[in-house]
Amino acid sequence: MIHTVGPIWEGDQDEPELLASALRNSMRLAEEHDLSSIAFPAISTGTYGYPIEQAARIALETTVAYLRSGGTLRRILFILFTEDDLEAYRHALADVLVVSRQARDQGQSGLSR
Repeated sequence: MIHTVGPIWEGDQDEPELLASALRNSMRLAEEHDLSSIAFPAISTGTYGYPIEQAARIALETTVAYLRSGGTLRRILFILFTEDDLEAYRHALADVLVVSRQARDQGQSGLSR
């Protein structure tokens, strides 16, 4: 098990990068330990108050960027506890994939916060 702690939501400018960093570091650690899969909850969205829509987009952008950069994990799961969380991730995934495809077609990374 790899444990990560995301940022407490206060509306600061650093929070998106802190959340992305928590995800990247977890995926890096999983690779270092020769794991083939990892599962994430909606990090920071419970008690820490991070808005689910923003957290979902950051989590998915970070994951897509990781996979496109040659990451070796074969399976990345998001374990979500409510229908609202699932819906937020579905909407974010659709947006992230569109932006990612457009950027790929233009030869750019295309994922930003």
